[in-house]
Amino acid sequence: EWTMKTSIVFLLCISVFPGFSQGRVVREDETGFAECNVFFSGQVPPEGFTEPFHVKICQQYNKEPRFATLYSTKDKIPLYSAFKFTKPAQSEEENWLVEPQIDDPENDLHEMVHEADIGGTVANLGANQALTSDYVGSGYERGLLNPSLLNEEDFQVATYTLTNAVPLSPALSKSWHRDIGKVVEQALIPHCPQMDHLYLLAGAIPSSAQVKGKVSVPESLWLAACCDAPEGWSLGLVKKTNDENSLADLTVRELEKQLLPGVHLFKGSCGKDKQNQKKREAVLQVVSQIRSGEQVGTNNNQETKESGWVRRVAGIIATPFIKLLELLIYIFVELVKFVFYFLWLVVKRVVGTILGGVYSLWNGVVSYLKAISMVLISIPYDVGRVIVNIFLGFLQIVQDVMSLTYRILSIPVGFVLHLAAFPYHSICAIPSVLKDMATGIVGTFSLVIDATAAVLHGFYYLAWHIVKRFVPKGSSDD
Repeated sequence: EWTMKTSIVFLLCISVFPGFSQGRVVREDETGFAECNVFFSGQVPPEGFTEPFHVKICQQYNKEPRFATLYSTKDKIPLYSAFKFTKPAQSEEENWLVEPQIDDPENDLHEMVHEADIGGTVANLGANQALTSDYVGSGYERGLLNPSLLNEEDFQVATYTLTNAVPLSPALSKSWHRDIGKVVEQALIPHCPQMDHLYLLAGAIPSSAQVKGKVSVPESLWLAACCDAPEGWSLGLVKKTNDENSLADLTVRELEKQLLPGVHLFKGSCGKDKQNQKKREAVLQVVSQIRSGEQVGTNNNQETKESGWVRRVAGIIATPFIKLLELLIYIFVELVKFVFYFLWLVVKRVVGTILGGVYSLWNGVVSYLKAISMVLISIPYDVGRVIVNIFLGFLQIVQDVMSLTYRILSIPVGFVLHLAAFPYHSICAIPSVLKDMATGIVGTFSLVIDATAAVLHGFYYLAWHIVKRFVPKGSSDD
């Protein structure tokens, strides 16, 4: 809820106050970190970080350098941030920013901006740096290497950039910032007479573990301090990420051996040949007290004065109570963690059920919309089929009308043709008719003659027989 509120406040701020945190990716032809070289002892950055995926960034705010960062585009986390202690601000706001030029060197943006403000304007956004989405739901926080609590207001705003953040568990992030804050304020500042000569490097050693297969989880966190005043000293601290209560002190040389081969953090090992061992031992004693949970008194104008035997006796008496208090606090913290874990499981189950219902509802809505879409898509197809069928029916009607018209018109045409052909057939038939008539007349005449002859022959024959029967026979001469 607090992060959400601060994010909303940040969005309002950037809409009203456009001049917020700026950063500049340093070109290869520039020496060191350009304007941010002031954050290194002798203005000389650490040596030995020479990989091509190491990017130097001069972190700025209101066009003023605030701290320097060496960023790994391979691991997508900073390898170290170099800064100086300033008077801490009373309040802090998480205004998370990204560096556009890491992903898109040709982009015209020279300032750190909010990720939501550059959507679609930066090519390959997130290809070389971590984004807010890489941390959401991962169980990791964006742990600051340069803690905001060690910076005044202007410097503090500049620390909330993803190029200054590494993935840390909530408990580890809290213990790291708490321990570093105490070490710097109670151990380092009181023993460096000139605060401007105290140089701080906070870094991370990447591991093979990654968040969402993209952002490397640190194997350990480290802090290197250098006071290059006339009586200088240096110190290294390491915290293992698998043990939030660990805080080991070591020399800068020992710390360098845990980093990349050939790494040198401070120029001339920060006065290695002339280090004030008494001051270093006093710093280590305070670090030891911080590690054991004891309260440390500080004075910015003179070194802390301690009564040896009184502190020892007080320590012997107070230690059991402190341990008991630590045990009670530990039990209370574990109970709180258990309660929160239980609530988290309940919320997870409820949210899972709700999301399942929402998912099922979403599938139903999608299926419904899909069915409606198919119906809507089929409507033009069906309408087209109807129109085609209507057109084909109309063509059939036209064809039938034309066929009927042809048939109706063919009747008078045939009659006229036959009527026109009648004279031809009639005239041509006259010779045949005359011939047939002549043949008929001749035949009739022949038939009459033949009939007359037959009748006469019959009469002759009848008369002959009658005469022959009734007339007496005469002589043969008769």
